[in-house]
Amino acid sequence: MLVAQILKAKGDAVFTAAPGTLVSEAAATLAEKRIGVLVIISGDARVEGILSERDIVRSLGQRGAACLADTVDAMMTRDPVCAALSDTGEQLLTQMTEGRFRHMPVVKDGKLIGIVTQGDVVKARLEELAMENESMQGMIMGR
Repeated sequence: MLVAQILKAKGDAVFTAAPGTLVSEAAATLAEKRIGVLVIISGDARVEGILSERDIVRSLGQRGAACLADTVDAMMTRDPVCAALSDTGEQLLTQMTEGRFRHMPVVKDGKLIGIVTQGDVVKARLEELAMENESMQGMIMGR
């Protein structure tokens, strides 16, 4: 399954923040929206970084609440691995597993157009396998 198909099924909603946003504001957005990551984008929708709840928790553990006064620029992962619409789900799962991350921004012409999670890819693959299974059963049963 291609990333384009996964995005079509799940939608292209993605939550973002601008460079310079306070970590405390980013954490509030993560909590309010019940999401695990914000993509940090420039004014022209180019991906600058990604900030996950794990990044915030790690910094809280190391530095305490003082890290909440930092900007996302100081804590984000810069130049994150991004997917293209033509990438396959298998490619993404391999990259995510090897890189030990769960979210991947999707870009087209260098600009953010969506985000895919490990869960999205696994769900798409399970649906694909179920369809293949149903098709095989139909062939075996002569339907």
